[in-house]
Amino acid sequence: MKNVLKTVLVVISLFAAQAMAANPVVSVETSVGNFKLELYPEKAPKSVENFLKYVEDGSYVGTQFHRVIPGFVAQGGGYDASFKPRPNTYGEVVNESKNGLGNERGTIAMARRKAPDSATRQFYVNLRNNSNLDGNSHKYGYTVFGKVIEGFNTVEKMAKVKTITIPEARMRDVPQQPILIEKILIIN
Repeated sequence: MKNVLKTVLVVISLFAAQAMAANPVVSVETSVGNFKLELYPEKAPKSVENFLKYVEDGSYVGTQFHRVIPGFVAQGGGYDASFKPRPNTYGEVVNESKNGLGNERGTIAMARRKAPDSATRQFYVNLRNNSNLDGNSHKYGYTVFGKVIEGFNTVEKMAKVKTITIPEARMRDVPQQPILIEKILIIN
């Protein structure tokens, strides 16, 4: 009986350790549907930490996917429904694009300006394999830090929405009907 109890405790401890070591999972509810992301802190610790700060502080709620290009990416996280930029509260993130993760269909990556270490709060989901966005030993790319594990059909639905150009905001490929993040939570 003692050995059985000891075995049960070991098994429970292993399951608990495995659950604690699991990658974070984030649920994203949008105006066109929902999806879930699994994040990779071992491969992109700074990018994951940054993304999770914005999830936790609630400032992604009410932002829109402001750039959606079919067969390329759906980008969001930086602007509200009126195209007012949300603040870059936590500063710029060190580029982690040489982490071995590629910009493959369904992955999530940090958007940035031309400078490698200029990512802040904007992110995008790859709608196809975009290896041209990957980093390698000769160049910095765009840091992949997770992937869509459920609800990719929602992201594909985004790509079917009619887009427009908004000259006053200096933006192209903007969904005519805003696609808003209504709720975003860490669920694991």
